Amino acid sequence: MRKINNVPVEAHTDLSNVTGGEVLKWDADSGKMVWEEVDGTDYIPVYWWLGGRGIFGAGYYVTGDYNVNIIDYITIASTGNASDFGDTLQVKSNHCSCSNGSRGVFAGGADSGWSAINEIEYITISTLGNGTDFGDLTRTASGIAAVSDGSRGCFNGNGSNVIDYITIGTLGNATDFGDLSRTTLNSVSGAGGTTRGLFAGGTGTDDTIDYITISTLGNSTDFGNLSVGRQSTAGLSGETRALFGGGHLALTVIDYVTVDTTGNATDFGDLTRGARYPAGCSDNTKGVWGGGEPSAQNVMDYVTIATTSNATDFGDLTQGRGNIAACSGD
Repeated sequence: MRKINNVPVEAHTDLSNVTGGEVLKWDADSGKMVWEEVDGTDYIPVYWWLGGRGIFGAGYYVTGDYNVNIIDYITIASTGNASDFGDTLQVKSNHCSCSNGSRGVFAGGADSGWSAINEIEYITISTLGNGTDFGDLTRTASGIAAVSDGSRGCFNGNGSNVIDYITIGTLGNATDFGDLSRTTLNSVSGAGGTTRGLFAGGTGTDDTIDYITISTLGNSTDFGNLSVGRQSTAGLSGETRALFGGGHLALTVIDYVTVDTTGNATDFGDLTRGARYPAGCSDNTKGVWGGGEPSAQNVMDYVTIATTSNATDFGDLTQGRGNIAACSGD
């Protein structure tokens, strides 16, 4: 059995007219596993870090006006309620998350007293348990967003145009990456792919989308604009698309862009409910948004990333909360 254009086929299938990925191999230039094209002239990246387990960590319980340290998990391919995974090192909200497929990291945020923190912690996604110290950001940062290419994680937000980065597989403190084209006060959203990371929205009605090349240090470049300017939206990604769902003031809108092509976002559909400060994750096929405000929302809803449509109910988190962070892996 081999996989061509994400479709399994029997090994004896005639491939003479196929232009998709035929052979899984190591690409030394990118340092990544890729599908080799049938003619051997091009490679298709493998999104190995978009795994089958979705993680939703910590957040703000608005009904009680306090932050929590709960980590939930779901199996993205199967609808249903979330289960308890463990706890973050401290209660927090307004943080962000990304992964390399096996390790998930939570970075920055606000602590129980609403002070911005610089803490980075990690979990092993396949193993239930509590967070462990990873290192520190270069600054304290709340209302922060993350992007990843499966190796490097990059972070921006909290009234600063500074972008930090880490190598997710190696514990240690973050290093300066470059600068965003604008200073976002808070609540920017991140999404991306194997090459580009996108930072979208920000304070108030900011509709800007910037992008970086994650493997190359430097400043961001203008990508385009959201269909509706907003803060506190949540991004997630598939193989070619990045989606941004919800946002201030409890919007239902879902936008999408093609990550490798600069341009403005297009309407994708709507969430099942209006939500600001949700979080999103993906297994490369299905995208799931969980939590949000106003009130302490425990709702999760999902879409099929390749097909524009309205979202469908997925299940419930173990506790309703917003200002949450999410990632996926195996």
